[in-house]
Amino acid sequence: MARKLLGAAALALAACLAAGGAEAQIKLGVAGPITGANAAFGAQLTNGVEMAVADINAAGGLLGQKIEVEQGDDVSDPKQGVSVANKFVGDGVKFVIGHFNSGVTIPASEVYADSGVLFITPSATNPKVTERGLWDAFRACGRDDQQGKLWAEYALQHLQGKKIAILHDKTTYGKGLADAAKGFMNAGGMKEVLYEGVNTGEKDYSAVVSKVKAAGAEYLMWGGLHTEGGLIIRQMRDQGMSTVMISGDGITDAEFASIGGPGVEGTLMSFGPDPRNNPAAKDVVAKFRARGFEPEAYTLYSYAGVQIIKQAAEKANSLEPKKVAEAMHSGMTFKTVIGDISFDKKGDRTTVDYVWYVWKKGDDGKISYKQI
Repeated sequence: MARKLLGAAALALAACLAAGGAEAQIKLGVAGPITGANAAFGAQLTNGVEMAVADINAAGGLLGQKIEVEQGDDVSDPKQGVSVANKFVGDGVKFVIGHFNSGVTIPASEVYADSGVLFITPSATNPKVTERGLWDAFRACGRDDQQGKLWAEYALQHLQGKKIAILHDKTTYGKGLADAAKGFMNAGGMKEVLYEGVNTGEKDYSAVVSKVKAAGAEYLMWGGLHTEGGLIIRQMRDQGMSTVMISGDGITDAEFASIGGPGVEGTLMSFGPDPRNNPAAKDVVAKFRARGFEPEAYTLYSYAGVQIIKQAAEKANSLEPKKVAEAMHSGMTFKTVIGDISFDKKGDRTTVDYVWYVWKKGDDGKISYKQI
């Protein structure tokens, strides 16, 4: 009996090795809203990470070791984000790509810093993510103060004499972005006709839409995500308003058009240059599309996060998170699918270029965002 069991185990091991399925030795977490209203963004993060890990494992792994991906669903909720972070720590995760929301990333980051876990957020833009002096905090995206300044510059250069309202969703991200835009715009001599916050998760925003209408706003700066933004646009059109929305990276998903309907055409949106157009991403984009997933918005930012961890670990010749962080802080340039990236001592990118997009109907009849 013992000989039969030994033989079976040997066969199983041989089959595993033949399939290239060596047991994972490095755990990497991906955290975001896997479910809930923002699940579209969670799909971007998880797909980006899983594709990058699969590519790295197929090429021999990370310093010769296979990577295992663990998902954490924070449902865009700060408390759940802390629970996910604690579970990652308990499970031995050493590197994390996430979280998606700034308001979730900030409290979760305290757990990671105290527990020796390095994280790269693809999307959390609030300055506080990197302004607290944490050793392990990095982001592949830009910051709210950079994006808010772009909005203000657009208003000051192109919208003089126009009435501008500002709404936000009261979250760390949405309010932070709206406040940055408001501050720069006011400093330049322009004053908004309305500034107000709304609650996330509601379906009826007709009351605040009526306020925007009564204020005579020709433009509406929206600090928030695609679900509420789409509903606000739909309800503006229901009230016969032609007000143009100006928003940011929080609406970079096709669901924005599905929720907002035809009225989203003409919406102005700020985001980084579309990484799908980067020559370095050509083959990866093709693989995503072959699998039926469009790698928009933060998909490739998440893929890039894994690439950065790999290159930094190779530079440090170590899988110890603090040594990997030192390599990332060293000023070295990382070659990624979203372009060359280097970090400053805070963990922010040294160069970020926000550009403008407009939502419009394409030749296929679908409404999507196109870089201006």
